[in-house]
Amino acid sequence: MNELFTSLKRMEEINTIYLFGVKIDEPVVTLTDLLVSVLCFIFAYKIHNNNRSEKVFTYFKLYFLIMGIATALGGLIGHAFLYHFNFYWKLPGWITSMFSIMFVERAAIEHTRIQLSKQIVKILSILNIVEFLTFLTLTIVTLNFFYVEFHSGYGLMFVVLSLEGFLYVKTRNKASKFMLIGVAFAAVAALFFMNNISIHQWFNHISASHVLMAVAAWFFYIGASKINMKTSPK
Repeated sequence: MNELFTSLKRMEEINTIYLFGVKIDEPVVTLTDLLVSVLCFIFAYKIHNNNRSEKVFTYFKLYFLIMGIATALGGLIGHAFLYHFNFYWKLPGWITSMFSIMFVERAAIEHTRIQLSKQIVKILSILNIVEFLTFLTLTIVTLNFFYVEFHSGYGLMFVVLSLEGFLYVKTRNKASKFMLIGVAFAAVAALFFMNNISIHQWFNHISASHVLMAVAAWFFYIGASKINMKTSPK
């Protein structure tokens, strides 16, 4: 242990370790962020290797790829080494996470082609862009993480939940079922985060939400892998 850590120090607000003389703030938060990141990169790679040409798979691949980037930035810059940067450096992680949510929304919208007309899908796609640009502008202008959270909640709990719920009710679609399970885990993650539900000082509400986000990402991947757009009547 002494070979790994030169010192170990608890701080009143931020847990800190020194690894080989390098200061790392919130190490467990960082580690769980990177867990989500690694899983998302793996899922993006797997979808890419499936060589499926439909847009829905492109959107899911982009969702996982960009979410992987966002959580890596969040863990390393937003938590572990934030002391090297000013507050504005949180923006890259925030903005990339918003892009990822936009793409999972678009994936759900594209999935509805198996039941909805091209015109409705086009309208939903336009609304998706308007919604994204609105929340992105609010985030950049106010530098308030609330709008990042709200955009994520809206995208997952309203758009994805509504559309995949609709498909599941109409078709008992297996892909939709796993997507809904993923949304449920994402909702629990949000509850841990918003209510500061901490298991331990070192495994706080942020760490818990990250682990639940990793589980949600797993179910999203399972759902994406079961999508069959060839059943589309439209």
